Amino acid sequence: MANPFTLGVASGEPLPDGVVLWTRLAVDPLGADPRRPGGMAPRSVEVSWQLAEDERFTQGLRHGTAQALPVWAHSVHVRVAGLKAGTDYFYRFKAGGRQSAVGRTRTADDPASTRPVRFAVANCQRYEHGFYTAYRHLADERPDVVLHVGDYIYESRQSATVVRALGPLPGEASRLHEYRQRYARYKTDPDLQAAHAAAPWVPTWDDHEVLDNYRGRGDGSAAFLRRRGAAYQAYYENQPIRVRPEDGNLQMYRRRTYGTVADFLVLDARQHRDAVTMLGAAQEQWLLSRLVTSPVRWRVLVQPLFFARRFVPGPAPNLRADSWDGHPAQRARILGVHAPGLVVFSGDVHNAWAGELKADFLDPGSATVGVEFVGSAITSRPPETDGPAVLAANPHLRFFDDRRGYLSCTASLEELRVAFRGVDFVDRAGAPVRTVGEFVTKGSGLTSENASSK
Repeated sequence: MANPFTLGVASGEPLPDGVVLWTRLAVDPLGADPRRPGGMAPRSVEVSWQLAEDERFTQGLRHGTAQALPVWAHSVHVRVAGLKAGTDYFYRFKAGGRQSAVGRTRTADDPASTRPVRFAVANCQRYEHGFYTAYRHLADERPDVVLHVGDYIYESRQSATVVRALGPLPGEASRLHEYRQRYARYKTDPDLQAAHAAAPWVPTWDDHEVLDNYRGRGDGSAAFLRRRGAAYQAYYENQPIRVRPEDGNLQMYRRRTYGTVADFLVLDARQHRDAVTMLGAAQEQWLLSRLVTSPVRWRVLVQPLFFARRFVPGPAPNLRADSWDGHPAQRARILGVHAPGLVVFSGDVHNAWAGELKADFLDPGSATVGVEFVGSAITSRPPETDGPAVLAANPHLRFFDDRRGYLSCTASLEELRVAFRGVDFVDRAGAPVRTVGEFVTKGSGLTSENASSK
């Protein structure tokens, strides 16, 4: 067999006693034959896996086999249990006489742990808009976990202005084999592979994993639901997540807890959405209950869309309906819980922002009930934005920057520290990274350190 590990390896969904190990076999990752995704023959392939506490695979070795099935595009999701909490592990796969690269993963901390948690947040990585150099820098930081808040792929037709071409099938993805190939295009990138191999991921999606600005069941047509089902299947096949789609749906909202320090509440802002609700009734009830009962220091919402009110001066519409400004009543119910240590991480808008969440956004003097950090993008181009004007019109927003990058964060019992890490260019490889803004919260607003809005 030719090298089947062209899409790299990954791990995800860390628990105190286990993780998911992922790979997807693809001898020809960009092959266009719908009957042979990744150039693989339509038959199952046995894949062996190993996991150990050291990179030489001599300490605490665990091993097993899994079947890579053609119905799931020869993806493998191995649930490994019985591991030590808060511990680094290393893993690899073997198939067809070939061996994969080695990945590093880490289990979540023990429920009683008070150890600080190091994590990164990334989003919005349109392939043809640039190089994934930011991911190489993120990988070098080796965080405990990476949170991805959406737009892992873009289903859109290839951009008119291209830094690097999509290659085969540059049109819009709408069928299963087209989504599979789009993921393969992205996942062949060595910097993205490095970021997956450096730490476990906990991802959620936004709209471009299916269709720009879609809501829930879309127009309700059978054609759209088939498209959404295909997109959800391809998402599962290409992410290290625990659950498979069923009947065209995929359970996405969930929590990942790190000791007594952080409860990462991962939200699904697309699948259950309609004109009335962003989350749907069941997800909202789950979230509000967890915000009230969680025993941890920081209650962290991991979700794709700008959460705070953001009035944009200029021509109407001045509030963006696709963000949480389109669902202010549900946002008010979440903020009305007054959950201590509330933090929201967001993406979507391709610029970096930091701000405070207010009990009443129209009253700057009202109580601060949380903070929000919005990641810019790994590559996706930003819209024209008058940052200073938006900051002036929204006193609760404290920071704006238009560089590409990611967030590098540390949560402890005392404080949450968030660094906006930026690169100056993505139109060629090799950009250095630097901290363009850094903020600290102790649970009662933001303190700026080493930050200057651009």
